Amino acid sequence: MRLLHRIAVSALLGTIWFPASLASAQGPGGNQPDMTIDGETRAAVVSGLIKLLNDNYVFPETAAKMEKALRDHQDNKDYDKITSAASFAETLTSQLQEISHDKHLRVRYSSRSLPPESANHEPTPEQEAQFRDMMRVSNCGFEKVERLPGNVGYVDFRQFAPPSICADTAAAAMNFLANADALIVDLRRNGGGDPAMVALISSYLFDGEPVHLNDLYFRADNNTHQWWTLPYVPGKHFGGSKPVYVLTSNRTFSGAEEFTYNLKNLKRSTTIGETTGGGANPGGGRRITEHFGVFVPTGRAISPITKTNWEGTGVKPDIEAPADKALKIAHLAAMKKVLEGVTDDARKHAIAHEIENLQKELDGGH
Repeated sequence: MRLLHRIAVSALLGTIWFPASLASAQGPGGNQPDMTIDGETRAAVVSGLIKLLNDNYVFPETAAKMEKALRDHQDNKDYDKITSAASFAETLTSQLQEISHDKHLRVRYSSRSLPPESANHEPTPEQEAQFRDMMRVSNCGFEKVERLPGNVGYVDFRQFAPPSICADTAAAAMNFLANADALIVDLRRNGGGDPAMVALISSYLFDGEPVHLNDLYFRADNNTHQWWTLPYVPGKHFGGSKPVYVLTSNRTFSGAEEFTYNLKNLKRSTTIGETTGGGANPGGGRRITEHFGVFVPTGRAISPITKTNWEGTGVKPDIEAPADKALKIAHLAAMKKVLEGVTDDARKHAIAHEIENLQKELDGGH
């Protein structure tokens, strides 16, 4: 599990290993001081990048194609006039994605020095501590948990953080929602994370026997890891029969897409919003040089139902809607579903009133 934790931590929004340094250097707005680079630096970055791709990228034949493209650009002296470190990282990313069509594959520049990797590529104690503090400050990505009118539960979280750090926070959120009659899971600003957290949260949404959610194949050990719902979760299950709605946008990515894709194919949820970003190849951040790193996808997702994944295509919603209207549409659908099972006249009237008001808001464009 330690390997999976490391992969998940490095994958999480690109925010640990070298990306952790990037995240803190860039600040909330993603801005950081640029750096002037010379030909020697450019050559070292390209050389290191090619080696990392050939040794680790999930599709070796694609890695070979990317190497050829990079070397052709070098031979054509296409990089010679690039003196901005940030621009060089952007150029390399664009060229790699043009060949691979892999949205996870990104070269990044850090104004802060990136520490050398350990022999087993584990995060350093300092990086681990930095990550834990980042999880504390962000509340493990859980932005809002509340009860909406009609006894509809709502949770907005921005990342699938490692359960080894954030299981208690996830359990607290899911237990708060356990008595709701329907649930809205807002992933419109969720960029992904740990498959173990995907499994943990999914486990609250099913009853009975374990459910096969997803498989992850990794090139390094030629092994496929199966992910199932857990036989036990802290607290109370939300249940396997109450309606669940998942909100998506074009920013929904990676592990958040896995969660959406899994539930959609298992017919456990209704997806409302926009087609997601289309990144299904997990991996980790690797250091190239002191100021450059790359996120290298080392595996691929394989759905036990579709036998494929959402790479390059994204997850198409069941109900297409602009992201900014998805919550109201989902809340309206949830209340209508809840109303079907209500027998108390006073509650029926209250929910019907809420439905009428929300419908007016939607019709009026508010």
